[in-house]
Amino acid sequence: MNSNGDPSSPRGRARIPGSNGDQGPTADDSYQRRGPDGPAQQWQPTESGPGAGWSGGGDRPTTSGPGRATPGSSGRASVGSAGVGSASVGSASAGRARVGRASIPGSAPNPGGANDDAAPAGRRSAGRASVGSASVGSASVGGRATVGRAVVRPVSPAGPGTPDFGGPGTPGGRTGRRARPDDKVPPDAAKKAKRRKRLNWIIASFAVFIMLAGIGVVGFTYYSTNMVLPNEIAPPLVTTVYASDGKKELVKLGEQNRVFVTKEQIPDHVQKAVASAEDRNFYDHSGVDYKGIIRAAWNNLTGGGRQGASTITQQYARNAMENLKDDSYGRKVKEAIIASKLTEKYTKPEIMQHYLNVIYFGRGAYGIEAAAQTYFRVPTKDLTVAQAAVLAGLIKQPVPDSSTGHKGYDPAVNPEAAKDRWNYVLNGMQEKGWFPPGQARPTDAEYPKVQPPKEGNGLGNGVKTPVGNVVNYVYEEMAAMKLCQLGNDPANKLPNCVTEVKEGGYKIRTTIDAKMQAAAEAAAMRAKKNSVLADQPANLMAAMVAINPKNGQVQAYYGGDDGTGIDFAGKNTLGGVLTGGHPPGSSFKIYTLAAGLQAGKSLQSHWKTKNYKIPDTKITVVNAGRTASCGDWCSLEWSTVESYNVPFYHLTKEIGADKVVDMAKAAGITTMWTTSDNPPAPMDLTKKKGSELSPAPFWDMVAYGQYPVTVLDHANGVATLANRGKYNKAHFVISVEKQNRDTGKWDKVGGEQLKPQQRIEQPVADEVTSALTKIPSNSGLGLSGSRPSAGKTGTWEYADTAFNADAWMVGYTPQLATAVWVGSKDPKKPMIKDKNGRSVGGAGLPGEIWQQFMNNALKGAEVLRFAPATGIGDPNSGNGIPTTPPNLPGGDGQTQNPNCPIPDPNNIFCNMIPGGGSPGPTTQPGDPNDDNNRGGRGGGLTPTQTPRTRQ
Repeated sequence: MNSNGDPSSPRGRARIPGSNGDQGPTADDSYQRRGPDGPAQQWQPTESGPGAGWSGGGDRPTTSGPGRATPGSSGRASVGSAGVGSASVGSASAGRARVGRASIPGSAPNPGGANDDAAPAGRRSAGRASVGSASVGSASVGGRATVGRAVVRPVSPAGPGTPDFGGPGTPGGRTGRRARPDDKVPPDAAKKAKRRKRLNWIIASFAVFIMLAGIGVVGFTYYSTNMVLPNEIAPPLVTTVYASDGKKELVKLGEQNRVFVTKEQIPDHVQKAVASAEDRNFYDHSGVDYKGIIRAAWNNLTGGGRQGASTITQQYARNAMENLKDDSYGRKVKEAIIASKLTEKYTKPEIMQHYLNVIYFGRGAYGIEAAAQTYFRVPTKDLTVAQAAVLAGLIKQPVPDSSTGHKGYDPAVNPEAAKDRWNYVLNGMQEKGWFPPGQARPTDAEYPKVQPPKEGNGLGNGVKTPVGNVVNYVYEEMAAMKLCQLGNDPANKLPNCVTEVKEGGYKIRTTIDAKMQAAAEAAAMRAKKNSVLADQPANLMAAMVAINPKNGQVQAYYGGDDGTGIDFAGKNTLGGVLTGGHPPGSSFKIYTLAAGLQAGKSLQSHWKTKNYKIPDTKITVVNAGRTASCGDWCSLEWSTVESYNVPFYHLTKEIGADKVVDMAKAAGITTMWTTSDNPPAPMDLTKKKGSELSPAPFWDMVAYGQYPVTVLDHANGVATLANRGKYNKAHFVISVEKQNRDTGKWDKVGGEQLKPQQRIEQPVADEVTSALTKIPSNSGLGLSGSRPSAGKTGTWEYADTAFNADAWMVGYTPQLATAVWVGSKDPKKPMIKDKNGRSVGGAGLPGEIWQQFMNNALKGAEVLRFAPATGIGDPNSGNGIPTTPPNLPGGDGQTQNPNCPIPDPNNIFCNMIPGGGSPGPTTQPGDPNDDNNRGGRGGGLTPTQTPRTRQ
């Protein structure tokens, strides 16, 4: 043809818009085409939107919308998006997979594949057959399987009037013609068309396969997902440690502050407030809100705020199960599947219960009960509608988000946003008719008062306080109850105590009396304004333990200001070494005295008191620099009151040091440390007899307290004497309750098991008490109201100095036994001096702490008296040598010594047994020059012995 219609002519060749790199017709392009029976006609492209047509007359091809081919274009046969649609969790149905219509320009509609009939004649445009994105939705593996678009390249251009072109007379052409018998199809084009058709079918078949595979994957995910039921999920629950009244909270322990509550304990308006805030269709859908998903998707696609469309059930699944924490499509599918399964198994109130026990409300509060206590100091059952709306509003974002800059909905942090969120919740409740019958919507003026945040968010409260030391004993006693183990022994199937307590959800009622604990801290804690140590040197440290003798309950415990630091009243493991003991000095003589009485000695027996050099040694036993007024004829009682060392050494030598160790063990001493080892080695008295520990490592010096013991053990020993020799093990736990995760009830799983034992003969204990009653009053440490009390002081000197390193006061009434120690917490300053530079003696600061505490702790308590002594033992025993005693002032003349037939009021020797001895010289307690000091100076070291320096 010529330029008016010749295909060989560059200008006459029909240009196919959009084909072979052409960008499509423009407004200036013109094309010629010969009609079926007439001359070539001119056609002008028009631009009228999608599927632009052509202007001109006759049987022109037109496009009427997207997907319509333009004249001569290479048509695209496409298999539409074959995908798994919304896979409904619970019914796991695959969405429709549609094979789109493959349209060839000028062809008849051909659903399911490209029109690939061979044209009888003319040139034809081979359309591209493509399979659109055939995708499987989010399967459990999280990926999206996609078949890419397969393309068959065009064959030779179609001629006018062919079916492909859509010319006049063709079945699919709007103005095309039918193919004529004489039309010729090039052989290559026919082969390529067949090949294309075959490929299209292959691609379409593969798309269907992918679709069906997607259905199978979702179905398999549904049925294979191992759903952990709520009663099998054990979110960590907080453990609360209470005082003896079961109400005063001492310590709260746990990784998460959570207390379990049942649906019956959650008011309906609380549940409805949460539904209003998080899922208003909660009671209508089957676990997955498809309307919400579509709404959220549209909102996200159109540029609105990001929405997740997760229901309460889905949120529960995500928060309760660790494997649903990521943010993948696979997780969302599994989350939806689990939500559907949960809905099939549980009622809406049950799902709401589980949800409200795992969700986070901020400030460390997990679950509605912890949130109610944290924000309003009330239990869940007492929450008002207004309070419930505040808590429900927190769930969306309880804490600030640094990535978005949003401050969250905590009223204390972001009050305006919290108020808006509150109104949103209430509006939803109003729309749904969810307010309690007869109750109107709260007004803005009724916005509830929220408690301010606390340091630590209520979790771990009390640990870094004096009562924090109690927690370690709780672990030990729970292990003894077989509720857990202290270590991680694989052979022991019990959980580790620390982990179990922090995650198990326990209520532990301890023996600590809140009133007495406050009194102990007020007396011994430096930070307290009226404490005895408040204005004393900073290195001084006190420790104190008070025990009820009748049952062994530890009613007050002070081992330091911080429960996570060193416990000066108990045992510590530092660098793998068990430490914690302090040399008790003369306060240990109470056990030596009891051992002597048990061996048949009497308080009226007499003993030498002059300095004594131990044979075959370089050691000389002295009375801490004092000369006994009774010479070598001192009664055992007077030696106790005056705290002479030499008589107690002789007594121990005579009965055996092993008897003293056994008596200390019987009273309650569990551990004593050696002084011959570096570091000192702990000896477990509960596992060994005195004969196995004496004379080595504990020899006769045990008589007056060379070997360290803990304050707790010493208090237990004193309590046994106060209970007339009946031992009760010191303990801290009254009861242990564990919350049942199904019912929410508290089941008792452990508690104290009292096993009193008469370890010391009653007459022996009574006789010891009768001697010790003379010490507090004579030392200025008597209790108010003339309350009878018994006690003993003790010190241990530092090296060969005139200053002490340890000072003690131990004492008791019939209903309370207390041990007090004062030492140095600074290894660089081991000597203990008061603010005036004087050495601290037992009757000094320790005695003052003991006196202050006992008066406050027993205020209002019944005044009880001790049982009278019976005068047991042999008064003629002992190694004393009768001499003419010096005439010294003193003596109360109340009781005559049977060895003095003629009473002499000026003879202290005749009046010291057993009526209570001489008051001695008047000196200030703790005076380093006071050789008497009413037992406070007794103990100490022999001049030639090297002391144990505390590290």
